[in-house]
Parts: sequence; C-alpha cells; structure tokens
Amino acid sequence: MVRRRRLGAELRRLREAAGLTGDQVVARIGWASASKLSRLENGRSRPDLGDVLDLLDLYEVTGAARDDLIAITRDAGNTRGWLRSYPVMTQRQRGYAELEAGCAEIFEYGPAIIPGLLQVPEYTRLRLFSSRPLLAPDDDETLAREEIETEIAARGSRQATLSREDPPRYEAVLEEGALGPRGGPADVMTVQLHRLLRLGESPTITIRVLPHGVSLANWFVPETAFSIYRFADPDDPDTVAVETLAADMILADEPTLTRYRRVAEWLRAAALPPDDSLAIIAEVAAAHRPPKRPAQRRPHVHRSAERGVAT
Repeated sequence: MVRRRRLGAELRRLREAAGLTGDQVVARIGWASASKLSRLENGRSRPDLGDVLDLLDLYEVTGAARDDLIAITRDAGNTRGWLRSYPVMTQRQRGYAELEAGCAEIFEYGPAIIPGLLQVPEYTRLRLFSSRPLLAPDDDETLAREEIETEIAARGSRQATLSREDPPRYEAVLEEGALGPRGGPADVMTVQLHRLLRLGESPTITIRVLPHGVSLANWFVPETAFSIYRFADPDDPDTVAVETLAADMILADEPTLTRYRRVAEWLRAAALPPDDSLAIIAEVAAAHRPPKRPAQRRPHVHRSAERGVAT
C-alpha cells in the first residue's frame, strides 16, 4: 500500500515537471481512460510494470531514478507473493497487514479497545460478536459466524509481524479504562491482560497505560483510536490509520501526520513509564480473577469414627 502511494506521488511529480496534464499523458500513451492514470497517481491500483515503463519513457526518466522507480513498482505489485505468508486474510485486515508488513515503527492509541496486534483470540471474538447486532437485518447468520472466525484467524496472522526476524519497534498507549471490566468477562480479560504482560517483556514492544484522571496538554481529548506507521525506507511516507465503525481511513498527507504525531507525543508524556504500566496491568489482571471458592468444610468425625460413623 505504501509503495503504491509512493510510486503514485513520484509519477505525479514527474508528470507535473514535464508540464503535462493527465489528459495529455493518456492521449500520448494511448490509454482508453484517464481514470487509469488517476488510480496510479493516487495509489489506488496495483501498478503494471509495462504501464509504468510507458510513463517513464514519456517523462524521459533514465539512470538510477528509473531503476529505483522500477524496483518500487515491483514491490508495489507483488501482492500475491506477499499474501502467501498469511494463511488467511480478510479484505479489511489486509489493509492493515500491508501497512504493518513493511514497518520499522508502529505507534497505537487504544482509548477503549486493546489494539488488534495485542489481542488474544477470545478477546477478538468477543469484540466481533458484540458488533453482530449492528449487521444489516438480512445478513445471513451462519455466514456472519464464519466471517467472524475468518477475521479472528486473519488478526492472528497479522500478529506475526511483532515476532518476525526483524520486527518493528511497537508502542501502544492504552487508556486504563480499556483494561477494565467493560471490555469483557473476567475470564477473557484475565487471559488478555496476561498477554499484555508477556508482550511487554519484549525489547521491541512498549506498552504504556494512561491512568484515569490524567490530562493531556491543555486538556486535549483524542477523539478516536489511531495508529501511526513509519517505514524502513525514509522516502516511504509515514501513514496514519483510523478505524471507525463504518470504515477505515488511511491518511498520508503531511498536515494530518503532523497533528497525529503531536497527539502521540502528548499521550507518551501523560502515560506511565513502561515498568509502572506493566505493574498496573498486573494489578488489574489480579482484580479480574473470579473469587476462589471457599474450601469445603470437612465433616466433623466423632471418636466413634473407627466404626465408620461420621456426622
């Protein structure tokens, strides 16, 4: 996804430097529709190498710059090979997986829900089943159940990103409320919180808790959960993903990125340090455990027990 966006931005820059409009480019190359160029420049379609070569010829791009763009085109179009590394992937999860696959750094903010990369299957299933009343009335119940299980498996596939050979540096700021009983029954939350404790021990994973009552800069309140992705190649643009009830927004324009980076800094400054955060998570996990059953009282045995009589 990021490579497609980068390629599109480069192609647009080259077209503008050549002083050509989209219609002029389409006419000179002989494409049937201007929308083909628009999709390429906006990173909305998987690029065909032949099409990109036609554009590079038209823009008279040679040497190292041409080689670099050809390499980016191959990366951007290598979807099938990339997907082979995932046993299962839904369309919605695929967008996130494409972002995570090439990441060097990931920052996530979870105000109410623990982010997908940190979830255990029980917690994911609960989140998805709790959304079922929001499905359209004519949605097939059996199909909905099958899709939920596929979605759980897809999220599990994405989580392999955090344990790959060269994992990204991952950081999450979680509101303390996201750890509480509103998230699910005690047995589910206990398993989920213990996973957070295990992940927090990794040298590449940082988990911070934003306690109740702590305010951000000048009483700012983030409106939604969000994720920021930074990539190994400094020329690949940083990207923000915002997950909403109806759709996911993928944003890469610099003014928007600047705002979200600033909010991320405010969240880091207000949240507890990692060690203190893990201590809070451990306390909450202990509180989630269902109370132990009192030990059964042993029957009182008279001295006559030798004769097998007990009361």
